[in-house]
Order: sequence, then structure tokens, then C-alpha cells
Amino acid sequence: MDASSPLPELPQESIEDVLELTKDLEIIIDAVENMSVQLTWMGYDMVAVRTSPELGVSMQKLEEAFHRCKAFICGDQEPTATTPTRM
Repeated sequence: MDASSPLPELPQESIEDVLELTKDLEIIIDAVENMSVQLTWMGYDMVAVRTSPELGVSMQKLEEAFHRCKAFICGDQEPTATTPTRM
């Protein structure tokens, strides 16, 4: 190939296709990065709960309190007279 010969230019359609492909790849990479972050947090949560059983108990108490509050606010059940417990 001659060093002075110009490179062939891509047609406009090919350039648009490349730009669209680049945009699609960026979207896919962003989605994969988000999944990676979620998996990392899930792994962290599993390790934290397994190494500290008290954390699991506290989370269960918090979830139960959330469900009681939600039921009261949404009107699913009548409020009961209970004393608050310490965690």
C-alpha cells in the first residue's frame, strides 16, 4: 500500500451506526456497573450479618416495627397499647 494514498472515508450512515453503537455500549456498561455495585453491597450485607448475629436480630426488630407502623398508618389494624422496647 502506498504511504501517500488517502484512507477511504466512511459513509455517513456508517458513522451514525458507530455513534449509535457507542451510545448503546455506554448504556450497557453503566447497567453492568450498577449491577456490580448492587452485588458488592449484597456481599457486604451477607458478611456483616453472618459475622454479627446481633445485627440480624436488630434488623428483624426494625422490620417488625416498620410493618406495625405501616399497618397503623394504612389502617390495616387497630393500634394496640404496647410499651416500646429497647433494641
